[in-house]
Amino acid sequence: MTSWQIVRIVAGTFVLLSLALGVPGSPIFVSPWWLAFTAFVGVNLLQSGFTKWCLMESILRKLGVQPGC
Repeated sequence: MTSWQIVRIVAGTFVLLSLALGVPGSPIFVSPWWLAFTAFVGVNLLQSGFTKWCLMESILRKLGVQPGC
């Protein structure tokens, strides 16, 4: 897998998990504050789309994960 694929898989997992933890109708609801984490992930994805830089992708590349095209 390439670094950009891993970033998107992790971001999608974080969004789904934080929604499950933050929406009151969810069977694993904890607190509505988990929705702030959803917003944080969304802001980071938006920022990386405009700047073409993502901290997690930089870290993955330093760990030896192949960059994507």
